[in-house]
Amino acid sequence: MQGGQRRLAGFTVPFMADAPDNTFELIVAGLDAFGDKVNAIPEERWLHPTPCSEWSVRDVVNHVTSEHLWAPHLLRGETIAHVGDRYDGDVLGDDPLYAWQRASAFSRAAWEDASPDAVVHLSFGDNPALEYGVQMLTDLVIHGWDVARGAGLDESIEPEAATVVLAYLEANAKEWHAAGIFAAPVQIDSDDPAVRLLGLSGRQP
Repeated sequence: MQGGQRRLAGFTVPFMADAPDNTFELIVAGLDAFGDKVNAIPEERWLHPTPCSEWSVRDVVNHVTSEHLWAPHLLRGETIAHVGDRYDGDVLGDDPLYAWQRASAFSRAAWEDASPDAVVHLSFGDNPALEYGVQMLTDLVIHGWDVARGAGLDESIEPEAATVVLAYLEANAKEWHAAGIFAAPVQIDSDDPAVRLLGLSGRQP
């Protein structure tokens, strides 16, 4: 998905050894920030396009909701095979707000109880929980911006989260662009971490 993120079987994401100790706390804050955007989506904007190509606002919210339905299973040590296809397709149903709130609540509880020393079993291999946490924070930050842009909402990104995500993208963006996970980077003339991470992910701030 150009401009978006997806799992790639066989694609190895390098471990970011300096993932901050407060990564899980940043995810909890990121859940709140993403939820604020979901709650503010105007009714007429749910099907509006986003910078994540081929995905509407609803599609992006569906993707992130699905990711956070997965999180409690993975943080408990379950595998992709254990979870199966239960979260494939449309997980929002007739009440997208409730679906997001429910997934977010389960995910929050899992992250609050998670051990940074745990190992999670992802489609591209086993990863330390902190690494998985940075991946999930990246998803929340970038797709939160996608929703904001598509729905006409406040596009600001929390500074500490932006700094962490930028460092992660700088370590991985070259391989991700080559693999087609992100569109080609957008040239950015800015020192703002939020602006730079958007450019690296193939988005025009």
